[in-house]
Amino acid sequence: MKPESGLDAMLKVVEIFHSIQGEGANTGKSAVFVRLANCNKNCWFCDTDWSVGTEMTVKQILDEVKSLLKPEDYPNNMLIWTGGEPTLQLTDEVLTFFSEYYNCIETNGSNPVPSRIQYISCSPKVSPTVLHRNFTKVNEFRYPLGVNEKLPAISDLPTAEHYFVSPLFLGEVKKRFELSDENIVYAIEYVKQHPQWRLSLQTHKLLNIR
Repeated sequence: MKPESGLDAMLKVVEIFHSIQGEGANTGKSAVFVRLANCNKNCWFCDTDWSVGTEMTVKQILDEVKSLLKPEDYPNNMLIWTGGEPTLQLTDEVLTFFSEYYNCIETNGSNPVPSRIQYISCSPKVSPTVLHRNFTKVNEFRYPLGVNEKLPAISDLPTAEHYFVSPLFLGEVKKRFELSDENIVYAIEYVKQHPQWRLSLQTHKLLNIR
């Protein structure tokens, strides 16, 4: 049997919701998030149980997105594909059905992203060598940063419009998130000493929203 394609193709989805982008250059903008299941990394600080999810057809996903976000609001109709690691499921064929939206992706950098993606936010969990293999350019890098951790030199990374550090949150699996003061202090000092980088806080967690 041939695999299903088109609107009948199946994706495993953790959740679909309407909120604001809480981090990076698009902080504060309205967006619909499609959180896809599965990941090829197992970061201790991850705030998503990406091992669970519901099988949905592309049509079901599109119908739900349309109920939350109007395509005609372009370019203020941001659709963010996140995870888990969305590149494990998301393809250009799927994205053809979402062409009326401004398609963004949040990726760990381990795979190339589909060509129909219009905004790439990469929070790297791989080496600069792998990043160069997968990207010539991204819109933003957002590196999670904990105390005493070092980042690659910007000159060793693919070109980006924005380079962010994001201090790690403690208690990522709790319902109420709290910032680690020492991680914030370290991230601030890091930016002061390496001014090519900018600070990005996960404001959605500070506001206790998704």
